[in-house]
Amino acid sequence: MLSPIRDFLKLESASGILLIAASVVAMALANSPFAGSYMQILELPVAVQVGALEIAKPLLLWVNDGLMAVFFFLIGLELKREFVEGELSDMRKIALPALGAVGGMALPAAIYLLINRGDPVALSGWAIPAATDIAFALGVLALLGPRVPNTLKIFLVSLAIFDDIGAIVIIALFYTANLSFTALWVSLICIVLLSLLNWRGAMSVSLYIMVGIVMWVALLKSGIHATLAGIILAMFIPMTKEADCGRSPLHEMEHDLHGAVSFVILPLFAFVNAGVPLHGMTPDDLLGPVPVGIALGLLLGKQLGVFGLCYIGIKLGLAKLPAGVSWGSFYGVAILCGIGFTMSLFIGSLAFERAGPPYVDQNRIGILAGSFLSAVLGYFWLSRSLPRPPRTAPENAS
Repeated sequence: MLSPIRDFLKLESASGILLIAASVVAMALANSPFAGSYMQILELPVAVQVGALEIAKPLLLWVNDGLMAVFFFLIGLELKREFVEGELSDMRKIALPALGAVGGMALPAAIYLLINRGDPVALSGWAIPAATDIAFALGVLALLGPRVPNTLKIFLVSLAIFDDIGAIVIIALFYTANLSFTALWVSLICIVLLSLLNWRGAMSVSLYIMVGIVMWVALLKSGIHATLAGIILAMFIPMTKEADCGRSPLHEMEHDLHGAVSFVILPLFAFVNAGVPLHGMTPDDLLGPVPVGIALGLLLGKQLGVFGLCYIGIKLGLAKLPAGVSWGSFYGVAILCGIGFTMSLFIGSLAFERAGPPYVDQNRIGILAGSFLSAVLGYFWLSRSLPRPPRTAPENAS
């Protein structure tokens, strides 16, 4: 059981380091003489047309609406596996990460709402600091090497899973545009077809994917964010192993997709979303309610919300501190939960989709600042609180 977990942690850690590199390159390009070319790439029109059906979007939205649907599909596969046979299949292990996720979403949102209470446009971004980027956080933990116990990493992964569930619910309920009921009916028919395929024991992945693509297009036209098609599709992918080859379609797809998502889709998402032009920004732009609300929500709200509710739950006997983990190192991981990069940028793109450049740029500044400060503070906190590896005695010269 530990080998797949170790492989997953290594993959996510490497992905987090690549995300950092993609973000740095995007920021450098957006503030260089090549800024115009960078923006032209993001605004490059891409169209797909089949008869009267046409999908025409700039490249930025193809990444955010299309490729991110594959990212959400992988999240859905991981959620299903974890709840059926993984860490979250044991009810005794659910309480602590669930409490941390609730606290880590509620307090950052409350801080943001308090700071931005006078701006009705800014209020739509209340969920931006409520997310945790597991790849980034594990990338920081990887810098600390074998000093980090596996139980602490597993807690962070489990908390991020509940965090993703909360983000999915928030996107579905609060970031939905005007609805097209015709498109919604098509989506519902696709869900019925997927359930029939699963019920009949269909093991052909291509059948599920074809129905999923139709559902993605329907949701794209319906007003509900199309990335949710990935989550819905994942729930119907079979976990039953095929008799002739002993493999599960879900496990195989999760294995095949993880590399592409970690090393292509997420870095590309970071590259097209993290570039913020700082030229012409005033102190009011950098220190306005939106960036300050997001940064404080991530930096303070996350660590206090995660640690606070977990501490209460442990003291009340509802959960237990992970084995081999001290309170100091546990608080360090709570600080790392303030790295909200990928999902925060995604929610921000939905919240301020029609608000204009000032809100979009300030949103990104807040996310980058809060995530960066959480990463640095969390690293130095953990480097002091984690036990030092034993020193090997020097050999006596003969």
